[in-house]
Amino acid sequence: MATSFLHFSLLYIIVCPLIYAYDIHYCLKTCHSSTLDLSDMVFVNSYYFNRIKYLVFNSSVGRFVGYTEVGERLAEASNENEAFLNMQNAINGYCNTAADLYKTYRMRITSEPRVKLSLGKPFNDNHPGMLVCSAYDFYPKMIRISWYRDGQKVTSDVWATEELADGDWFYQSHSHLEFTPKPGEKITCEVEHISFKEPREFVWDSSMPESERNKVAIGAAGLVLGLMVCAAGLLYYRKKSQG
Repeated sequence: MATSFLHFSLLYIIVCPLIYAYDIHYCLKTCHSSTLDLSDMVFVNSYYFNRIKYLVFNSSVGRFVGYTEVGERLAEASNENEAFLNMQNAINGYCNTAADLYKTYRMRITSEPRVKLSLGKPFNDNHPGMLVCSAYDFYPKMIRISWYRDGQKVTSDVWATEELADGDWFYQSHSHLEFTPKPGEKITCEVEHISFKEPREFVWDSSMPESERNKVAIGAAGLVLGLMVCAAGLLYYRKKSQG
């Protein structure tokens, strides 16, 4: 099951000098946020040697963590160096500054998502029903889609995709809810995006059972087909009469 988590990458890759002929050591500095307003920025500084991550500093932890034997020794030494720790924590301020600049200049250009709520095919046999909440043509990329049943947030049987680029500066995202229909229940898809002043709700109309909706759809299709046959017969009769 996928969870909503925003990755806001603002910083850069520092490539350190080569250590050996074909070995390379580099640092990857990134910022992360789990909120649409970027108010909880976290600075992460990761160290790699030949694509193997061996040491990480995370501002939410405030200390270095080693991922290999060498990384553990370096983490222990680095955590004892107060000046080095203070320097890493000071860099975290750059994330907040960059986030403010991002919101000031880039988020002025926004496009509201076009949301569609529809039935889909379940991924497995645990539930007979599947609802799909799709958001199209939105910008910027960050969006959150949540499900509610009778006012209670749903966290299980929810499957989501990441934000997908359309290739035209806009994005789309889809969230799936597997469910067992119950009479009279209210199922809501809530969408949060920077272009909205507040989250918007899209309610699934479950007043008509799916079997009845299918019957209506089949009946409507049969009616259209019957009208087309009648029209064709009428045209044929007129042509034959004129001949």
